[in-house]
Amino acid sequence: MDNKEFKELKKRLLSTKKNGYDRPLDEAAMEAYCEGYKAFLDVSKTERLCAAEVVRLAEEQGYRPYVRGMALKAGDKVYLGNRGKAVLLARIGERSLAEGVQIAAAHIDSPRLDLKPNPLYEEAELAYFKTHYYGGIRKYQWVTIPLELHGVAALRDGTNVQVNIGGDSGDPRLVITDLLPHLGAEQAKKPLATAIPAETLNLLLGSRPIGGEEDSGRVKLAVMKLLNEKYGITEDDFTSAELEAVPAGNACDIGLDRSMIGAYGHDDRVCAYAALKALLDLEKTPGRTAVCVLADKEEIGSDGVTGMQSAAFDTFMEDLCESQGVPVRACFEKSFCLSADVTAAYDPDYADVYEKRNAAYLNYGVGLCKYTGARGKSGASDADAETVAYVRRIFDDAGVAWQIAELGKVDAGGGGTVAMYMANRNITTLDAGVPVLSMHAPFETVAKLDCWETYRGMKALYEAEK
Repeated sequence: MDNKEFKELKKRLLSTKKNGYDRPLDEAAMEAYCEGYKAFLDVSKTERLCAAEVVRLAEEQGYRPYVRGMALKAGDKVYLGNRGKAVLLARIGERSLAEGVQIAAAHIDSPRLDLKPNPLYEEAELAYFKTHYYGGIRKYQWVTIPLELHGVAALRDGTNVQVNIGGDSGDPRLVITDLLPHLGAEQAKKPLATAIPAETLNLLLGSRPIGGEEDSGRVKLAVMKLLNEKYGITEDDFTSAELEAVPAGNACDIGLDRSMIGAYGHDDRVCAYAALKALLDLEKTPGRTAVCVLADKEEIGSDGVTGMQSAAFDTFMEDLCESQGVPVRACFEKSFCLSADVTAAYDPDYADVYEKRNAAYLNYGVGLCKYTGARGKSGASDADAETVAYVRRIFDDAGVAWQIAELGKVDAGGGGTVAMYMANRNITTLDAGVPVLSMHAPFETVAKLDCWETYRGMKALYEAEK
């Protein structure tokens, strides 16, 4: 066999995955998309803020609130908010819902620190909020960084007070203090998981007292007075509040070449934005109805009324199906879902936990994950071969850069997505998403090219005829 024959055989038989920058690429369009994504992140620090921004963007593109029983026709654009923390959107297609729908399902919650129901206290004439961490965080990463506080306080009279501390220009920031190295010898001997106890993740609020020196709780009262003056709340109102501490600061370009984006909340708002933007950007009515699901609570198991295990999605789909006289079960069995969630990007500094042949790499496009889970695929939907082939065909036909990936080495750990909850509904499902460095950290990193290709992949999914 001569060299030419060898090269032709190699090209025909072996995988030819390549860096996305070695493929045709509309860099101007990619940069424009990523600027929109960064702006989206900056106003979407919590699931409530994210859901509100989703609704705003959808309404700009002609989407209207869905009301049960409303007549729907091909081309109609509707959305349904779920308690201000999740959103379902649909672009009604030309074909009957009996032929199924094309779904992209992502989540809009991210790891964070929630305030406890009775959070405010004073110790050594310093005022603090006590927190309870939400999702899989590495606690040592959350100390000594500037934090913002966002959320709502629901008052007894039924009104909701919007709280924003640190999010606006000129606002003060909050912080969790850490032990100085001079006194940290014993702390340094502890494993990372226990070096920072959860009960020490307390937000420092203030140090200036009011009242006379003989009075007690002067700093706590001073803080409560400031909160009352700005928001009209009292200490008892914390019991019916949802207040979340998140990293301060905006999304920014990373690297001298500006090829990456650093921010809080890429997991999973990077896929949520791709799924949403792809739906909003559909130029014409799709063949099959396109559905975008942006759920809450994925980071803690997808439970609760706003999570993917809730009946909210089933109810929304059943209502759509009833408008066409189609049983929802008949729709589900013909439907397809991309469970749009991030995957781990290969990090050469921690190469020992990755399996190089099956890892996702920055700039190689959207990562397809046949299965997630842990300990022998536990908690995974494990898509069948035909499903993977279906997505390969859609992406290849649209020229989308993609790669196949696992989260890491088999026994190194694991994780899950909403895929199994969609698959349990008899919906054919595959995981796909953006590779992320420093996943679940207060500051994560993604490649712009992968963000762009994920958006293109979502759009190709919505536009697929079969």
